[in-house]
Amino acid sequence: MIKFGRLLRLIDSYYVDSTNVDKLTDEAIVDLLSKLDPHSVYISKEEVEKMNEPLVGSFEGIGISFNILRDTLMVVTTIPGGPSEKVGLMPGDRIMVVDGKPIAGVGLQNSDVMDMLRGDKGTRVDLQVQRNREVSLLDFTIIRDKIPLYSLDASYMLNDHTGYIKINRFAATTTDEFDTAIADLKKNPGLENLVLDLRGNGGGYLKKAIELADQFLGPDKLVVYTEGNNDRRKDYESSAVGEFEHGRLVVLIDEGSASASEIVSGAIQDWDRGLIIGRRSFGKGLVQQPFPLTDGSVVRLTTAHYYTPSGRCIQKPYDKGVEEYREDYLHRFESGELFSADSIHLDKSQVYSTLVNKREVYGGGGIMPDVFVPLDTTSNYAFYNQVIRRNILNTAILTYLDSNRETIKNKYPDFASYDNKFSIGDEFVENVIAQAAEEKVDSDKESIDFARPLIKKLGKALIARDVFGTNYYFQVINKDEEIIKKAVEVLENNSNYEKILAEK
Repeated sequence: MIKFGRLLRLIDSYYVDSTNVDKLTDEAIVDLLSKLDPHSVYISKEEVEKMNEPLVGSFEGIGISFNILRDTLMVVTTIPGGPSEKVGLMPGDRIMVVDGKPIAGVGLQNSDVMDMLRGDKGTRVDLQVQRNREVSLLDFTIIRDKIPLYSLDASYMLNDHTGYIKINRFAATTTDEFDTAIADLKKNPGLENLVLDLRGNGGGYLKKAIELADQFLGPDKLVVYTEGNNDRRKDYESSAVGEFEHGRLVVLIDEGSASASEIVSGAIQDWDRGLIIGRRSFGKGLVQQPFPLTDGSVVRLTTAHYYTPSGRCIQKPYDKGVEEYREDYLHRFESGELFSADSIHLDKSQVYSTLVNKREVYGGGGIMPDVFVPLDTTSNYAFYNQVIRRNILNTAILTYLDSNRETIKNKYPDFASYDNKFSIGDEFVENVIAQAAEEKVDSDKESIDFARPLIKKLGKALIARDVFGTNYYFQVINKDEEIIKKAVEVLENNSNYEKILAEK
């Protein structure tokens, strides 16, 4: 350390050209940490606050979700109870002027919008807004406030007996959100089963993962333990309180489920409390502890590993370097692991037993599902993926809603009527395909024909999200999903459910 500090002082004092010592220091720290493991990271002072927002569960601003449509800032939704909703800002409004400065047609970027509209609680921002059928701009004065960031995306009944909850990350508010969601589901007298969807959930706070697992486990059950060379073993156990300790349970995971998601699914599996359905999880089982540096920046340093109750290390190997580690998804894709259970490599040297039924489970990185469901082959169709990734479909939906929002609201006053009667027309799909051709998206007849029903389904889901809320997006998008169908099939057949739980 003394040697490195002296080197920086020498460079600053004697080097032939001008240098930015702060920048050199940051780059050296980043390079050093990359030699340790894939998850020890350096966070600059400027990034610290933004990195924490999703986990803290709130930020301070005006409370809208937005999109930039034809170089104009459009309000997509206002957050319920937020400052924008309170003053009457509406979805479809175009924000033309912020604090006296015109912002339309100036090459606006998402980061610019964040800088203009976010700010400290209690501060004021003046907007001028263009609204359909209004001749002149409307003036709004908004006082910024705390805006919640929700970690629970959806909660609803899949059928008369099976509830569904989707959690996108483990944030400060996750336990409270789950408590509210499960209480609502319990209002259905037939509730017997639960599907907990952790697909794509990259993790978050350890404490919240433990609290979520606690909802399903009885008292004094080991949920997870951590251990490292300089960090002695710490056990984390469940309490006597849980909102769904009885009833059949399925947890959905995939290659995007990491860290806290793997803690929950590993505990559920090891205690034979429910079934894990999907594909092998990511395999991130490293504990990061933040250490502040003198200038307000932070190093998140790996200090221990996560282990499931049976003793499995969640972390996948990283001894071949960071680049090889980051290409793990590609290796899974190319090996066929994402598409066929027969292609999954089980590390026979790391066989463990579940704690109740003594089923075989495997270590070696990630949580292996009890029931495998292959990756949707949609991922093989480049045309459809490009329509999504290039924002072609989303822009088309925003344009459609700009003209038809009120019509939809009047014609379909609730989600049930919308879900039963509304469908995306062929003309809309043809416009999307034409726009894709204009943007030179590669296509052929097979890929276009394949994409048509998918564009209709996703388009309907996006409209449901913007008109009714995020919960309803998932109610549309989950229909006919193979992994959801498999979960319901397993849960509705009690003998099959118990048989899988007892298999050795």
